[in-house]
Amino acid sequence: MKKAEKQEFIEELHGKFMAAKSAILTDYKGLTVAEITELRNELRKSQLEYRVIKNTLAKRAAVGTEADKLSSYLQGPTGLVLGFGDAVTPAKVVMAHAKKQPKLKVRAGLIEGTVADEDMLKAIALLPSRDELLSQMAAGFQAPASQMARLLAATVARLGYALTALKDKNA
Repeated sequence: MKKAEKQEFIEELHGKFMAAKSAILTDYKGLTVAEITELRNELRKSQLEYRVIKNTLAKRAAVGTEADKLSSYLQGPTGLVLGFGDAVTPAKVVMAHAKKQPKLKVRAGLIEGTVADEDMLKAIALLPSRDELLSQMAAGFQAPASQMARLLAATVARLGYALTALKDKNA
């Protein structure tokens, strides 16, 4: 790369680091081109980006961003997964692929500003997605109200039955 190309790459990566909600560093050593392409395709389906990066350029691009916390993990052959939407999705996709392809090693990740090691990323990957959590929370809020409505309806129905029984008894 020429100096101008390097500077352009650093600026582009810096912008992506600023916009990303999550970043995961992987070691792709031992993977074939076909296996990396398969990983890229899986990530693309979830609107995630995978790039093989030079560590020195990534360290420069990370300066002034949350991604600077990952600088100590930038050693050896590095693949970078960037997620711009749901922060949990990259961990889910990468950990699922690492399970299928043991040569893919996960070094560390940055999930909404928090550095996560491989074990923490595995735990995050087990979490439900944001939409699932929101629907569970909405169901939790709705449950007491619907139970109250059923109880009130049952009370009114019992009163109706009691009045009907009283009328039938007096008639």
